[in-house]
Amino acid sequence: MSTIIYVATHKDYTFHSDDIEMPVQAGAAIHEKLPYGSDADGSNISNKNSNYCELTVLYWAWKNSDADQIGLCHYRRYFSGTKGIATGEEIREKMKGADVLLPKKRNYFIETNYSQYVHAHHEEDLIQTKQILSEKYPEYLPSWEKIMKKTAGHRFNMMVMKKQVLDRYCSWLFDILFELERRLDISDYSQNDARVFGFVSERLLDIWLDQQKDISVIEMPVHETEKVNWIKKGTAFLLRKIKGSL
Repeated sequence: MSTIIYVATHKDYTFHSDDIEMPVQAGAAIHEKLPYGSDADGSNISNKNSNYCELTVLYWAWKNSDADQIGLCHYRRYFSGTKGIATGEEIREKMKGADVLLPKKRNYFIETNYSQYVHAHHEEDLIQTKQILSEKYPEYLPSWEKIMKKTAGHRFNMMVMKKQVLDRYCSWLFDILFELERRLDISDYSQNDARVFGFVSERLLDIWLDQQKDISVIEMPVHETEKVNWIKKGTAFLLRKIKGSL
């Protein structure tokens, strides 16, 4: 069974070397070409990268990869194994007992998935997304309510899925996101908030999974190749919380 994890990158980088991984340039259609795979080849949405982030690589992999198991991670964020970045052997061994591999959930403790998003971005993003769900996939609304009230969720759009599972997920995900793109006015959004469809998709993943009773999921920790400034991130988190309360 073939397994490929596509490593989304927007810059030249020294990558972890393993037979399971393939660097792919995100937004290759709108940026200077890098010496890696391109998300602008074949069927793609590469030109939407400014708003879809690493999802342009996910879309490309979904439409063009023939691997049996397809994954996505980032140039500075991988799955963690026993000795740093997980090896292909470790990933394949994990996937023997599951349909989906995800990073361990991020816990906000004092925030729900909904309130954390609202304090960091625009609430309208979620209002419109819920409306689309109610029209297109009303059976998912109980999962929406359930997941949005939780204080933890899977982030980063990192995953490894069996091909047929990825097909189910991406068909659902991009149907919602493309409709959201048509309805949402982001002309006044900051450069960061304009990455809205990547942010919203992080919330949608757990909602989709909550409805999939026939899919088994396992988790692995995340390995960061660059140092994370937790003081800076924590301060920003608290400031958003205070601002939102005010």
